[in-house]
Amino acid sequence: MNEREARAILFSAIEGGHSFWSAEIFESSALTVYNKLINGGYDCIKYGALIEEIKSASFDQISTSIQVHGAHLLVPGDSNWPSKVDDLANPPIALIAKGNCEVLSTDSLAIVGTRNPTNYGARIAGDFAAGFVDRQWSVVSGGAYGIDSFAHKGALIAEGVTIAIIACGIDINYPAGNTRLFTEICESGALLTEVMPGCRALPHRFLTRNRLIAAISQATLVVEAAFRSGSLRTARDAAQLLRPVMAIPGPINSPTSEGCHRLIGERAAEIVTSVADAVEFIGINQ
Repeated sequence: MNEREARAILFSAIEGGHSFWSAEIFESSALTVYNKLINGGYDCIKYGALIEEIKSASFDQISTSIQVHGAHLLVPGDSNWPSKVDDLANPPIALIAKGNCEVLSTDSLAIVGTRNPTNYGARIAGDFAAGFVDRQWSVVSGGAYGIDSFAHKGALIAEGVTIAIIACGIDINYPAGNTRLFTEICESGALLTEVMPGCRALPHRFLTRNRLIAAISQATLVVEAAFRSGSLRTARDAAQLLRPVMAIPGPINSPTSEGCHRLIGERAAEIVTSVADAVEFIGINQ
Protein backbone atom coordinates (compact mmCIF):
# COMPACT_ATOMS: atom_id res chain seq x y z
CA MET A 1 0.00 0.00 0.00
CA ASN A 2 1.37 3.42 -0.97
CA GLU A 3 0.05 6.99 -0.62
CA ARG A 4 -1.69 7.00 -4.01
CA GLU A 5 -3.47 3.72 -3.33
CA ALA A 6 -4.49 4.87 0.15
CA ARG A 7 -5.91 8.11 -1.26
CA ALA A 8 -7.87 6.23 -3.91
CA ILE A 9 -9.43 3.91 -1.33
CA LEU A 10 -10.30 6.70 1.09
CA PHE A 11 -11.65 8.79 -1.80
CA SER A 12 -13.94 5.94 -2.83
CA ALA A 13 -15.38 5.62 0.67
CA ILE A 14 -15.53 9.18 2.06
CA GLU A 15 -17.99 11.80 0.79
CA GLY A 16 -16.29 14.78 -0.84
CA GLY A 17 -15.76 17.88 1.26
CA HIS A 18 -15.79 16.06 4.60
CA SER A 19 -14.05 18.52 6.90
CA PHE A 20 -12.85 16.00 9.52
CA TRP A 21 -11.28 13.50 7.12
CA SER A 22 -9.84 16.23 4.90
CA ALA A 23 -8.11 17.70 7.95
CA GLU A 24 -6.86 14.31 9.14
CA ILE A 25 -5.35 13.50 5.75
CA PHE A 26 -3.88 16.98 5.29
CA GLU A 27 -2.24 16.94 8.73
CA SER A 28 -0.59 13.55 8.26
CA SER A 29 -1.12 11.54 5.08
CA ALA A 30 -3.71 9.32 3.46
CA LEU A 31 -1.58 6.27 4.21
CA THR A 32 -1.39 7.18 7.90
CA VAL A 33 -5.17 7.68 8.10
CA TYR A 34 -5.80 4.43 6.22
CA ASN A 35 -3.55 2.46 8.58
CA LYS A 36 -5.14 4.05 11.65
CA LEU A 37 -8.60 3.10 10.40
CA ILE A 38 -7.55 -0.48 9.69
CA ASN A 39 -5.70 -0.88 12.98
CA GLY A 40 -8.25 0.60 15.39
CA GLY A 41 -6.82 4.09 15.63
CA TYR A 42 -10.30 5.60 15.27
CA ASP A 43 -13.56 4.79 17.07
CA CYS A 44 -14.56 1.42 15.59
CA ILE A 45 -18.21 1.98 16.53
CA LYS A 46 -18.56 5.49 15.14
CA TYR A 47 -16.59 4.69 11.99
CA GLY A 48 -17.47 1.02 11.68
CA ALA A 49 -19.19 1.30 8.30
CA LEU A 50 -16.27 3.28 6.85
CA ILE A 51 -13.73 0.79 8.20
CA GLU A 52 -15.57 -2.14 6.64
CA GLU A 53 -15.85 -0.31 3.34
CA ILE A 54 -12.15 0.46 3.05
CA LYS A 55 -11.21 -3.07 4.16
CA SER A 56 -13.16 -4.49 1.23
CA ALA A 57 -11.97 -1.85 -1.28
CA SER A 58 -9.46 -2.67 -4.00
CA PHE A 59 -7.22 -0.10 -5.63
CA ASP A 60 -7.22 -2.07 -8.88
CA GLN A 61 -11.03 -2.18 -8.95
CA ILE A 62 -11.25 1.54 -8.22
CA SER A 63 -8.75 2.35 -10.98
CA THR A 64 -10.56 0.13 -13.48
CA SER A 65 -13.95 1.69 -12.66
CA ILE A 66 -12.49 5.10 -13.50
CA GLN A 67 -10.43 4.14 -16.55
CA VAL A 68 -13.30 2.28 -18.21
CA HIS A 69 -14.98 5.66 -18.68
CA GLY A 70 -11.89 7.23 -20.24
CA ALA A 71 -11.16 9.20 -17.07
CA HIS A 72 -8.17 9.62 -14.79
CA LEU A 73 -7.67 9.58 -11.03
CA LEU A 74 -5.75 12.64 -9.85
CA VAL A 75 -4.10 13.00 -6.45
CA PRO A 76 -1.85 15.71 -4.96
CA GLY A 77 1.61 15.45 -6.46
CA ASP A 78 0.38 14.40 -9.90
CA SER A 79 1.58 16.68 -12.70
CA ASN A 80 -2.02 17.60 -13.60
CA TRP A 81 -3.29 18.06 -10.04
CA PRO A 82 -4.95 21.53 -9.82
CA SER A 83 -2.89 22.76 -6.88
CA LYS A 84 -5.16 25.77 -6.24
CA VAL A 85 -7.71 23.44 -4.61
CA ASP A 86 -5.17 22.81 -1.84
CA ASP A 87 -6.00 26.31 -0.55
CA LEU A 88 -9.40 25.04 0.64
CA ALA A 89 -10.05 24.38 4.32
CA ASN A 90 -11.36 20.96 3.22
CA PRO A 91 -9.35 20.09 0.10
CA PRO A 92 -10.40 17.08 -1.96
CA ILE A 93 -8.82 13.72 -1.16
CA ALA A 94 -8.61 13.05 -4.90
CA LEU A 95 -10.35 14.07 -8.12
CA ILE A 96 -11.50 12.33 -11.28
CA ALA A 97 -10.96 14.10 -14.59
CA LYS A 98 -11.91 13.39 -18.18
CA GLY A 99 -10.57 15.22 -21.21
CA ASN A 100 -7.48 17.39 -21.32
CA CYS A 101 -6.21 17.33 -17.75
CA GLU A 102 -3.48 19.88 -18.51
CA VAL A 103 -6.07 22.68 -18.58
CA LEU A 104 -6.85 22.23 -14.88
CA SER A 105 -3.92 24.44 -13.89
CA THR A 106 -4.42 27.22 -16.43
CA ASP A 107 -5.58 30.76 -15.60
CA SER A 108 -9.35 30.55 -15.35
CA LEU A 109 -12.50 32.51 -14.57
CA ALA A 110 -15.51 30.91 -12.89
CA ILE A 111 -18.83 32.07 -14.35
CA VAL A 112 -21.85 31.02 -12.31
CA GLY A 113 -25.50 31.89 -11.95
CA THR A 114 -29.11 30.83 -12.06
CA ARG A 115 -30.50 27.81 -13.89
CA ASN A 116 -33.32 30.04 -15.17
CA PRO A 117 -31.61 33.04 -16.73
CA THR A 118 -33.16 35.85 -18.70
CA ASN A 119 -32.04 36.44 -22.27
CA TYR A 120 -29.91 39.25 -20.87
CA GLY A 121 -28.11 36.91 -18.45
CA ALA A 122 -27.60 34.22 -21.08
CA ARG A 123 -26.01 36.73 -23.47
CA ILE A 124 -23.79 38.26 -20.78
CA ALA A 125 -22.50 34.82 -19.69
CA GLY A 126 -21.58 33.95 -23.25
CA ASP A 127 -20.00 37.33 -23.93
CA PHE A 128 -17.81 37.25 -20.82
CA ALA A 129 -16.77 33.66 -21.51
CA ALA A 130 -15.73 34.60 -25.05
CA GLY A 131 -13.93 37.69 -23.80
CA PHE A 132 -11.82 35.72 -21.36
CA VAL A 133 -10.93 32.84 -23.69
CA ASP A 134 -9.79 35.50 -26.16
CA ARG A 135 -7.28 36.42 -23.45
CA GLN A 136 -6.16 32.77 -23.20
CA TRP A 137 -8.06 32.09 -19.99
CA SER A 138 -10.20 29.02 -19.36
CA VAL A 139 -13.83 29.31 -18.27
CA VAL A 140 -14.98 27.22 -15.30
CA SER A 141 -18.58 26.44 -14.41
CA GLY A 142 -20.80 23.66 -13.12
CA GLY A 143 -22.26 22.08 -16.24
CA ALA A 144 -25.86 22.83 -15.20
CA TYR A 145 -28.62 24.34 -17.30
CA GLY A 146 -28.80 28.12 -17.43
CA ILE A 147 -25.86 30.42 -16.87
CA ASP A 148 -23.44 27.47 -16.54
CA SER A 149 -24.36 26.14 -19.98
CA PHE A 150 -24.21 29.54 -21.64
CA ALA A 151 -20.77 30.16 -20.13
CA HIS A 152 -19.46 26.80 -21.39
CA LYS A 153 -21.00 27.36 -24.83
CA GLY A 154 -19.64 30.90 -25.04
CA ALA A 155 -16.13 29.59 -24.44
CA LEU A 156 -16.53 26.81 -27.02
CA ILE A 157 -17.99 29.09 -29.68
CA ALA A 158 -14.98 31.36 -29.22
CA GLU A 159 -12.78 28.27 -29.73
CA GLY A 160 -11.54 28.40 -26.15
CA VAL A 161 -11.17 26.00 -23.27
CA THR A 162 -13.79 25.36 -20.62
CA ILE A 163 -13.95 23.14 -17.54
CA ALA A 164 -17.15 21.69 -16.07
CA ILE A 165 -17.00 20.68 -12.42
CA ILE A 166 -19.91 18.29 -11.91
CA ALA A 167 -21.68 17.01 -8.80
CA CYS A 168 -22.05 13.40 -9.95
CA GLY A 169 -19.96 10.53 -11.27
CA ILE A 170 -17.94 11.09 -14.43
CA ASP A 171 -20.11 8.46 -16.16
CA ILE A 172 -23.39 10.27 -15.47
CA ASN A 173 -24.53 12.99 -17.84
CA TYR A 174 -26.41 15.30 -15.51
CA PRO A 175 -28.38 17.09 -16.69
CA ALA A 176 -29.05 14.64 -19.53
CA GLY A 177 -29.81 17.48 -21.92
CA ASN A 178 -26.16 18.57 -21.70
CA THR A 179 -24.72 15.23 -22.86
CA ARG A 180 -23.53 16.68 -26.16
CA LEU A 181 -22.12 19.75 -24.38
CA PHE A 182 -20.06 17.54 -22.05
CA THR A 183 -18.63 15.69 -25.05
CA GLU A 184 -17.66 18.98 -26.69
CA ILE A 185 -16.10 20.26 -23.45
CA CYS A 186 -13.84 17.18 -23.26
CA GLU A 187 -12.45 17.75 -26.75
CA SER A 188 -10.27 20.65 -25.57
CA GLY A 189 -11.19 21.13 -21.91
CA ALA A 190 -12.17 18.81 -19.09
CA LEU A 191 -14.87 17.42 -16.84
CA LEU A 192 -13.93 17.21 -13.17
CA THR A 193 -15.65 15.55 -10.22
CA GLU A 194 -15.01 14.69 -6.58
CA VAL A 195 -17.17 11.54 -6.52
CA MET A 196 -16.78 8.02 -7.87
CA PRO A 197 -18.44 6.75 -11.06
CA GLY A 198 -22.04 5.80 -10.44
CA CYS A 199 -22.65 8.47 -7.78
CA ARG A 200 -25.80 10.50 -8.40
CA ALA A 201 -26.13 14.26 -8.21
CA LEU A 202 -27.56 14.86 -4.72
CA PRO A 203 -28.37 18.33 -3.31
CA HIS A 204 -25.45 18.43 -0.85
CA ARG A 205 -23.01 17.48 -3.60
CA PHE A 206 -23.79 20.68 -5.49
CA LEU A 207 -22.80 22.74 -2.45
CA THR A 208 -19.53 20.88 -1.91
CA ARG A 209 -18.87 21.05 -5.67
CA ASN A 210 -19.25 24.84 -5.60
CA ARG A 211 -16.16 25.24 -3.43
CA LEU A 212 -14.11 23.49 -6.14
CA ILE A 213 -15.40 25.90 -8.79
CA ALA A 214 -14.26 28.80 -6.60
CA ALA A 215 -10.92 27.24 -5.70
CA ILE A 216 -9.77 26.15 -9.15
CA SER A 217 -10.42 29.63 -10.58
CA GLN A 218 -8.45 32.85 -10.20
CA ALA A 219 -11.69 34.82 -9.93
CA THR A 220 -15.47 34.31 -9.87
CA LEU A 221 -18.17 36.17 -11.80
CA VAL A 222 -21.83 35.89 -10.79
CA VAL A 223 -24.02 36.78 -13.77
CA GLU A 224 -27.59 36.28 -12.53
CA ALA A 225 -28.60 34.75 -9.21
CA ALA A 226 -31.72 34.72 -7.08
CA PHE A 227 -31.61 36.00 -3.49
CA ARG A 228 -30.88 32.52 -2.09
CA SER A 229 -28.96 31.07 -5.03
CA GLY A 230 -26.28 28.41 -4.71
CA SER A 231 -24.13 30.69 -6.84
CA LEU A 232 -23.82 33.01 -3.85
CA ARG A 233 -22.20 30.11 -2.00
CA THR A 234 -19.61 29.88 -4.77
CA ALA A 235 -18.99 33.62 -4.48
CA ARG A 236 -18.52 33.40 -0.72
CA ASP A 237 -16.21 30.39 -1.09
CA ALA A 238 -14.10 32.45 -3.50
CA ALA A 239 -14.05 35.41 -1.09
CA GLN A 240 -12.85 33.14 1.73
CA LEU A 241 -9.96 32.14 -0.49
CA LEU A 242 -9.23 35.86 -1.10
CA ARG A 243 -10.02 35.48 -4.79
CA PRO A 244 -11.65 38.38 -6.68
CA VAL A 245 -15.46 38.18 -6.82
CA MET A 246 -17.50 40.13 -9.37
CA ALA A 247 -21.21 40.49 -10.09
CA ILE A 248 -23.22 41.72 -13.05
CA PRO A 249 -25.96 44.24 -12.20
CA GLY A 250 -29.44 43.76 -13.62
CA PRO A 251 -32.82 45.50 -13.56
CA ILE A 252 -33.74 46.48 -9.99
CA ASN A 253 -37.04 44.58 -10.25
CA SER A 254 -35.57 41.37 -11.67
CA PRO A 255 -35.71 38.37 -9.26
CA THR A 256 -32.83 36.76 -11.13
CA SER A 257 -30.57 39.68 -10.27
CA GLU A 258 -31.45 39.95 -6.56
CA GLY A 259 -28.48 37.81 -5.57
CA CYS A 260 -26.05 39.88 -7.59
CA HIS A 261 -27.42 43.09 -6.11
CA ARG A 262 -27.12 41.57 -2.66
CA LEU A 263 -23.43 40.78 -3.22
CA ILE A 264 -22.79 44.26 -4.59
CA GLY A 265 -24.75 45.92 -1.78
CA GLU A 266 -22.83 43.98 0.88
CA ARG A 267 -19.57 44.86 -0.89
CA ALA A 268 -18.93 41.14 -1.24
CA ALA A 269 -18.50 41.55 -5.00
CA GLU A 270 -17.23 44.21 -7.36
CA ILE A 271 -19.75 45.51 -9.86
CA VAL A 272 -18.59 44.95 -13.44
CA THR A 273 -20.32 45.92 -16.66
CA SER A 274 -17.79 44.85 -19.27
CA VAL A 275 -15.01 42.36 -19.89
CA ALA A 276 -12.56 45.25 -19.64
CA ASP A 277 -13.90 46.07 -16.16
CA ALA A 278 -13.39 42.47 -15.07
CA VAL A 279 -9.88 42.24 -16.50
CA GLU A 280 -8.88 45.46 -14.76
CA PHE A 281 -10.35 44.36 -11.43
CA ILE A 282 -8.65 40.96 -11.50
CA GLY A 283 -5.37 42.61 -12.42
CA ILE A 284 -5.62 44.90 -9.40
CA ASN A 285 -6.25 41.96 -7.09
CA GLN A 286 -3.53 39.63 -8.32
